[in-house]
Amino acid sequence: MNAAVFLDRDGVLVEDVYLLTRAEDFVILNGVPRALDCLQRAGFRLVVISNQTVVARGLATENDVRALNVRLQQLLERACGVRLDAWYFCPHHPNATLPAYRVNCDCRKPKPGLLLRAAREHALDLAASFMVGDRITDIIAGTRAGCRTILVQTGKHLDLPIQTGEPLDLSIEPDYTCADLEAATRWILKVK
Repeated sequence: MNAAVFLDRDGVLVEDVYLLTRAEDFVILNGVPRALDCLQRAGFRLVVISNQTVVARGLATENDVRALNVRLQQLLERACGVRLDAWYFCPHHPNATLPAYRVNCDCRKPKPGLLLRAAREHALDLAASFMVGDRITDIIAGTRAGCRTILVQTGKHLDLPIQTGEPLDLSIEPDYTCADLEAATRWILKVK
């Protein structure tokens, strides 16, 4: 079994641009290439776990999101030579514009469905893994999956929680809070 670092996309890897639908809007956050390189060299699998409500709102298709992720992968490879191991996203929203995506799924964070799926598909040890996110919903999903959690303050950590299909357990707190992915990486390498 492999240990992983699960990464939210918007607000952790790239600037959180409201309803990002264009590759030209990707801005890789400072220190992200170095952090990913360090984590991969330490033997961690790198897996993106992201809610992408642009699909539920009819602003992009699932294939559009996949294409955006491919483009971001290319930008990251160019920046640091790191190829992330997997990309997962949830296209659903409890108040979706498109009825087909208005479902109470198990993949929208704060539910841990995507982390559990990634663990099955990539033989990942969740207890040895970490979830890095910029919102409480990332932290709750990671905790529910059995990972240690890190809240980075590079995205929407001060915003109100996102809409979910269930009440949020706001008593759940991250194992560590820090400025960015570089600081998160230092902590991960220290405690792993």
